[in-house]
Amino acid sequence: MRRAAHLRWSWLFLLVLLTGCAALATESAEQRHERAGLAIQAVYEDALPTLPADKQRHYAQRLYRLTGDPRYLPLNQAYGQRLLGRLEGNIAGLATPGFAERRSREIIAAYPRGTSKQRARQRMLAEWGDIAFARRLLFQLVQAEYHGLLSDLEGRERALAYLAGIEWEPFLTDPDVLGIYAAQVANQVHFLHQLGVVDLRDRVVAAFHQRYPPGIAASLGRAEFHNWLYGLTHFVIAASRYYQQEVSAEEFAWVLAAFEEEQERILGVATEDILAEVALGFLLARQEDHPLVSRIRDALVEAVDPDAGIIPSAEGSTDLARGEHRNVLAIMVLRWTGTLTPGPCLSVDSS
Repeated sequence: MRRAAHLRWSWLFLLVLLTGCAALATESAEQRHERAGLAIQAVYEDALPTLPADKQRHYAQRLYRLTGDPRYLPLNQAYGQRLLGRLEGNIAGLATPGFAERRSREIIAAYPRGTSKQRARQRMLAEWGDIAFARRLLFQLVQAEYHGLLSDLEGRERALAYLAGIEWEPFLTDPDVLGIYAAQVANQVHFLHQLGVVDLRDRVVAAFHQRYPPGIAASLGRAEFHNWLYGLTHFVIAASRYYQQEVSAEEFAWVLAAFEEEQERILGVATEDILAEVALGFLLARQEDHPLVSRIRDALVEAVDPDAGIIPSAEGSTDLARGEHRNVLAIMVLRWTGTLTPGPCLSVDSS
């Protein structure tokens, strides 16, 4: 009897397994990608209250812009309050002679030094006066503008005037800076334009082409290939105001063409963070049907650790906080709807 019962359960299990496999076999690529994105999202939604505040901000900001879901507003509002506090302190400090120089020294002294790339960036920033503080203030101001908080910020004119007095062009077009800091350069040149401080976009793109002329990517070592690729992705992402609006495929045809030309190496050596950002470049340019997008989606699904339910680091770590960046980008790529939500606008006067 027991053997007969065991056989019945074995056959039932096999039937369920075969039925599940058949269902998966008929699942479309789009359904498979979306299911994987939702699964990663479920892990992070559950863990979100336990993540550090900066990770909560990063995640909630992007998921709001992807979905427009008001559930993410409280975390964005909390970030807005922290942001205003930091800005008020930095703007007040500008009234004190030597404040920017002192803050730059403090920022450089506290810069992470765990990797050779971080040490090289620390040395580079130390050579550029108070750029270290200026770039931080620039980021804070553009975040305030993204969230509808800039117009009500007391002292904003002083802050913008300070940024206008910085010699940005020598820094942003310097070949050594571009060689280790390309993504940040791409961000900063767009932030300056978006705030109305100065428009150096054409000059920075020309400097990037001079530093990395067409065809050079194949000869770059792994680290510099990543820097080149990361820089390309951020020219597009920063132009989209970080996933708030689409970009012109014509304006960024040179970026998309570079992705296409180097796609085999990109798929072979790029981290999942950068893979996702390459796909987002096509998606933001309304090129969702490009074959590389589907290949990257497949690669992201394949990279998910079945036990942890997320994409681990290259070293195999499944730490949720450390992996938030790559996983939220993967969610965006896998769950892309083609509709972006600006903001959120956090101004008290917003309706």
